[in-house]
Amino acid sequence: MPVFDQKILILCKTYPSPSGKYAETSCVAGMLESGDLIRLFPVPFRHIAEEHQFRKWQWIDAKVEKARGDHRPESYSIKVDTILPGATVPTKKEWMARRDLLSKLKLFGSFNDIVSHQAETRSSLALLNPTRVLGLDIEPVSNPDWTDDEIAKLAQEQKQGGLFDEDKHSIRRLRKLPFDFYYRYECASQTGNVSFRHKLVDWEVGALFWNCKSNYGNMWEEKFRAKLEVAIPSNDLMFLMGNQHRFQDQWLLISLIYPPHAKQGLLL
Repeated sequence: MPVFDQKILILCKTYPSPSGKYAETSCVAGMLESGDLIRLFPVPFRHIAEEHQFRKWQWIDAKVEKARGDHRPESYSIKVDTILPGATVPTKKEWMARRDLLSKLKLFGSFNDIVSHQAETRSSLALLNPTRVLGLDIEPVSNPDWTDDEIAKLAQEQKQGGLFDEDKHSIRRLRKLPFDFYYRYECASQTGNVSFRHKLVDWEVGALFWNCKSNYGNMWEEKFRAKLEVAIPSNDLMFLMGNQHRFQDQWLLISLIYPPHAKQGLLL
């Protein structure tokens, strides 16, 4: 596969999962200057050298190539040691710069439209503007601890070389989320609102859980729900959605994008 240079605006990092080859990996997604969406996988983000790390809403330049084992059109692999972090898009003036970039993306009003678009184009990433969030489901995972196989994968971080920071022992072992989180939401249709339910795998959601757990102890759920059921949906909430490689009819909420509602005169 040809390798080429690409400039990418980062819009998503999913919560890491154990990997047999990279210890742990995240799925990263973003957009090109053209407005096309792109998926980068695998990205062993926490083990990448500091000078190659990046944040959401940050531009990066890197060498990429079409993913070899993933035929979804947006899927590419990235040479992590070539990543050059660039400017971060600011939030000033009601997210004006970010809204200008988001306006290049096709915005869907219903998940059913995403499914129809996928059938026509094989697309595997999409931006959705739900009508409203109905609630958050919090479900305990079947096994709150890593399996022996997963622990063995995570332990590989101490054997990795080349791409990663030399001080590998400073990286704490990945904590497994003890719960799965699902948004229930509605989308408008010609026959009325239709309800959907999708799993949240955004790294920021996982980090929010650990922060609430650390700061509020047994009261974590109240604070967690206040953020995800009230604060975030009160903005102009959009879901960046992606399907799964092996089960392409199954979609996940991979990133939450929630600019403030634009004031009159600032609308795109």
